[in-house]
Amino acid sequence: MSVLVTGGAGYIGSHTVIELLEEGKEVVIVDNFSNSNPIVLDRIREITNEDFKFYKVDTTNSDELEVVFKENNIDSIIHFAAYKAVGESVAKPLEYYTNNIGNTLNILNLMRKYNVKNFVFSSSATVYGDPHSCPIFENFPLSATNPYGATKLMIEDMLRDICKDNDSLNIAILRYFNPIGAHISGLIGEEPNGIPNNLMPYITKVAVGKLKELSVFGGDYNTHDGTGVRDYIHVVDLARGHIKALEKLNTNCGLVTYNLGTGNGYSVLDLIKAFSEACGKEIPYKIVDRRPGDIAMCYASTSNANKELGWKAEFGIKEMCEDSWRWQSNNPDGYTTAYIDEVTSVAE
Repeated sequence: MSVLVTGGAGYIGSHTVIELLEEGKEVVIVDNFSNSNPIVLDRIREITNEDFKFYKVDTTNSDELEVVFKENNIDSIIHFAAYKAVGESVAKPLEYYTNNIGNTLNILNLMRKYNVKNFVFSSSATVYGDPHSCPIFENFPLSATNPYGATKLMIEDMLRDICKDNDSLNIAILRYFNPIGAHISGLIGEEPNGIPNNLMPYITKVAVGKLKELSVFGGDYNTHDGTGVRDYIHVVDLARGHIKALEKLNTNCGLVTYNLGTGNGYSVLDLIKAFSEACGKEIPYKIVDRRPGDIAMCYASTSNANKELGWKAEFGIKEMCEDSWRWQSNNPDGYTTAYIDEVTSVAE
């Protein structure tokens, strides 16, 4: 029996695949490399000394995706594949609705056809909109302030409706806060295509001299230093949360929803300071206008995940920054150089 990981070559997906393989799971990865790189697959094998099946498939293509279900005995799915940038979603809402909702519908229909019962959904703290207070609990009102968050909320609503109709399904909705960090090996990390949308890869690229300075979106929020406050969680802690979620689904739990964060809020300037200490250099930055769709403050209550999953974030902001710096300093051009070298070697 296999775990299907959509978007398994991506940032969170690749770290989760490592944890699955180290738990002895059979893994099938689906990815179209729209926001990832093929070299990640070799890095996963290098780290784990394990192999897996891989399909280069766009999950919005139902026919291609069905081949994966036909050729494998899948009993669980972890669904990461999605467009994920808040700012970009405001500029390209139709693309976000088409991709994120469309590919999830394809997967859910194929789950029904091939009798797959366990599903872990990669949701987001953006479904809380602009929360009235922090920490944020899972029973807070849900809303969205941007199209990216709206796609996550719509999918959550679909999953809740589907579970009401079919009590044999086991679905875990995991609401991520802000993943950063990298695998301790320094072999894999966050490497978005094009200009980064998330904060940490922007900081790391400034630190290695690939970008001149960091733009801090908004310096007039109602926070301790005027910059936005977020709950940053190490990507390995986040990946391990998925292992615990799969264990929970195997108890025939039905629909469950958990926040995955640390429960601590750090501002943008707090993170810049911590990263400067980790890399031993100053990070130049400038305060610019707020970004559409952003909110002032967002950090989690993780008491439900702690109690029901037996999961707790182990890494602090220091380790998150140190691991991010190790990844970026070891790979100043990200995966690009390694991929070019590999292709050149094959061609020769």
